[in-house]
Amino acid sequence: MELSNLKPANGSIRTKKRVGRGPGSGNGRTAGRGNNGYRSRSGSGSKIHYEGGQTPLMRRLPKRGFSNYPFKKEVQIVNIESIAKLELEKIDVNTLIENGLVKKAHLPVKILGNGDIVKSVEIHADSFSASAIKKIEKAGGKAIYL
Repeated sequence: MELSNLKPANGSIRTKKRVGRGPGSGNGRTAGRGNNGYRSRSGSGSKIHYEGGQTPLMRRLPKRGFSNYPFKKEVQIVNIESIAKLELEKIDVNTLIENGLVKKAHLPVKILGNGDIVKSVEIHADSFSASAIKKIEKAGGKAIYL
């Protein structure tokens, strides 16, 4: 058996019924739609969520949760342990972008206190967590807000 020899099973392929092609076809005049009514007209298909006048499912279910989308504040997060690996004396947004810790310059950067830092570093960022400031100052560095 080869791909060029494959054929569909007998009776599995039928020719499409061609409706509305005159009285001789057996499906002329009303084209199998019946005489009158909504379904006999063109464009009669109902909406996907329409349930025949019954209150649709999406209206029956209760509203849940809260969406803060229009007021969402997106912040890029950098941990102290990843800053310690850079081993630089002065760090700002541009150096974070160059080293791949942050992707976008226009979004604010927040420094979090996950990990330890030994070397004194001057860090310029939009915001800091309390533990991050504590660890930076303990190592002899500075946390400077932009």
